[in-house]
Amino acid sequence: MKSIIALGMTVFLSAETLAQASFELPADKAATAQGLVETALESDLAYEIVESLTTQVGPRLAGSEAEARGRAWGEALGRELGFDRVSIEEFTMPYWERGEMEIVMTAPYEQALYGSALGGSGRSPRLGAVNAEIVYFRNIDALTAIEDGALDGKIAFVDGDPMVASQTGAGYGPSNQRRRIGWQHAERGGADALVVRSVGSDSHRMPHTGMMSSMDGEWADIPVIAISNPDADHLRRLHNSGQDIEMRIRSTAGWRGEVSSGNVVLDLIGRENPEEIVLIGGHLDSWDQGTGAVDDGAGVAITTAAAALIAQLPERPRRTIRVVMFGAEEVGLLGARAYAEQHADEVDNHVLATESDFGARSIWQLVSNVSEEGTPAIDAVGGIIGPLGIIRGGSDVPGGGPDIIPLAMMGVPTVRLNQDGTDYFDLHHTPDDTLDKIDPDELAQNVAAYAALVYLAAELDVDFRTRDSASADE
Repeated sequence: MKSIIALGMTVFLSAETLAQASFELPADKAATAQGLVETALESDLAYEIVESLTTQVGPRLAGSEAEARGRAWGEALGRELGFDRVSIEEFTMPYWERGEMEIVMTAPYEQALYGSALGGSGRSPRLGAVNAEIVYFRNIDALTAIEDGALDGKIAFVDGDPMVASQTGAGYGPSNQRRRIGWQHAERGGADALVVRSVGSDSHRMPHTGMMSSMDGEWADIPVIAISNPDADHLRRLHNSGQDIEMRIRSTAGWRGEVSSGNVVLDLIGRENPEEIVLIGGHLDSWDQGTGAVDDGAGVAITTAAAALIAQLPERPRRTIRVVMFGAEEVGLLGARAYAEQHADEVDNHVLATESDFGARSIWQLVSNVSEEGTPAIDAVGGIIGPLGIIRGGSDVPGGGPDIIPLAMMGVPTVRLNQDGTDYFDLHHTPDDTLDKIDPDELAQNVAAYAALVYLAAELDVDFRTRDSASADE
């Protein structure tokens, strides 16, 4: 065993890892990558981009007129920054609109609650509101165990514990089950409405919205409302004290028919192998209560700025660098699925893909899922960005980001620059997702890491694809 000192940490490398680490970056490529890092750390471009998006366009609900203005903004930005090819690839989607919502506890006394209709929620009766006693469920498992019809004429309230904040956001998946599938069991039980503790790690009265899951293509017929953690705590204390609790809920949320959305695609065309694509990006849409700065204006800004810095080099890299501003991510990865379908004939030409969609805090780890040939090259990238405070993580970690999932399932190799998500779920899907939460220096660190990674991935004569990736979708 041999140890090396990196970023103040002792890292032990096996003989196998040391053998792989024998890959050496050509000196001129390493110098260019290092120059990009230094330039990015001094650049305000990413912050200027996210400031423009959140200020000039604002909230960008998937399928809305605001999201369409976001696409026009992205197209104009791509031309302004000198991308070689700029296009919008449209697709159709069903449009859900939040409408108006009121939620009030009416017994044992009257108190307004802070809530948000979940994506896919139904509306209350057209001539009024739902007024009913609540049935308390300690967690989603308790709700799923009910018998059919057991909630007739009632409002179901699913409690749970607030998410535990963590660097990786590991608690999101388990907590999210009440948001995604709770409505299916509430409707099966005959409930007039469902209220859930919102999925977040904060203690503010800022409810977290988000999309529910459909059931065989069908959506909720009843109002489904997420309430803030402090309000959920309040209801729990009342329930534990033996009080009967009643609520009034009025919601006009619902589906409004088919509309157009789209992906904005910005290309720097490769000088030698233009058909080979290194794809990066973020999602352009956001939920409608904040301005989508952290989720995911920051990701759009980071990846666009990184590519724009590469565009300023004396010559284009060997491969094409493609930035995709994905549309309609929040409502089911619709833009990602459309991109994968529209580019199915050239999916084998996508040599690497990654997305920035976990906020705007500093990157702390590089993980990958590429070929045996490509892994040492990614290790070498880790050496370039290591001084930014980024450690090399696993080399067999699938992912790349939510919008990369359809491509990864088709065999496209992926990498991921993991950001510090400790406070991400304090802001995620809330009215508190605004520009003031972004630190320009942390944003610049992200750009520096992306610029070095993407430049080297596009420039090095290394195949990140596995030999059987071409048949992975068959």
